[in-house]
Amino acid sequence: MKLSFLDPLFSEPGPWASVYLDTSRDIDDPDAAVDLRWRHQSDALLDQGADPATVTALAGAVGTDRALPGRHGQALFAAHGRLALAEELPEPPARDTARLDALPDVVPLAVQRAPDIPYLAVALTRSGEWPWDDAVEADRDHVPGDHVLVVSVAGRWPTGRVAPRERLSHQVPTDAWQRTAPRIARELGDLAEHHHAESIVLCRHPDDVWVSGVLVNRFPAALRTRVTVVDDDSLSTPESVGPAFLEEHVRRVLEGCLSAADERQLEDFLAQRARHPHRSEGVAAAVSALQRGQAGALLLTRRARLPERVWLGSAPSQIALSAADLEAFGVTSPQEEPADAALLYAAHRTGAELVVPPPDRVPSADGVGVLLRYQDARRR
Repeated sequence: MKLSFLDPLFSEPGPWASVYLDTSRDIDDPDAAVDLRWRHQSDALLDQGADPATVTALAGAVGTDRALPGRHGQALFAAHGRLALAEELPEPPARDTARLDALPDVVPLAVQRAPDIPYLAVALTRSGEWPWDDAVEADRDHVPGDHVLVVSVAGRWPTGRVAPRERLSHQVPTDAWQRTAPRIARELGDLAEHHHAESIVLCRHPDDVWVSGVLVNRFPAALRTRVTVVDDDSLSTPESVGPAFLEEHVRRVLEGCLSAADERQLEDFLAQRARHPHRSEGVAAAVSALQRGQAGALLLTRRARLPERVWLGSAPSQIALSAADLEAFGVTSPQEEPADAALLYAAHRTGAELVVPPPDRVPSADGVGVLLRYQDARRR
């Protein structure tokens, strides 16, 4: 996963105020709950020495995701009285936090964005009478009768459920489905290619094998290999085809998967580790590679065990496990920083990517690994 989404947070020095807040809407009076949560975190920031203008900038973004239903959260970052980034989280944080530090607290946000798989979700269903809906582009050659409804949404998993998505809908008389399906297949194919969809999740009623078969067989061959068909007998009415329905099936298909790019990097890492385990596994190996600017990708499992602090100098590659290590390189004023934020900072600034693999695929002692750049990996 590329770390360019962190650009706004590493373009200027701190101190940075970083807030993770549960802003879920699945409780009674969620606005009051969010306000109370924010008051606790704003007090924590002021106690840590945050300037009031920065806290005010954050306050203006708290709860701006109220249009999202269900469970979710926010990650908010501000410095010098200016809001730099506000991101919706597909899952609320395990606990609300507020931290003021020289570096932004970015690891929880980055981990929640992973594996960042682009997808296209398609639902197919039929019914005898369809209520016309402005959200549905109807093929009105026929008046209501037996119709096929096609609803598709393009997004990135897992953030698709809290991010704007492109949606297409069609309502087609069943007796016109055979001749209309090629056009819809082309539109869906264009949508998939535009979003670089690596997975197409097609949800259908078990009785609609013919309907789905007609559509899938009109996809280009390259797209057909990306299709996963999911049967769901609850898919029987137009009302059953909603965002939550599609999100749940996308989750079931993609949970535990990696993006194609991350999968390739993990395979390269495993091959590298077989040859050079001491240069591939653990925090010390990652720090060493970052020092040399030779980290192609930083691997962090969701249960990675990091030291509490590491040391940084003024240059992106000046990172070490102790102040003495940096001083040996001629750094005169090393600064102690939280290890998680420092590792992501050094990775971003040296052009490394982030891979968040399942823990069982990187069974190192601390859940940390590093994929070296090609020219460095060949050194003996």
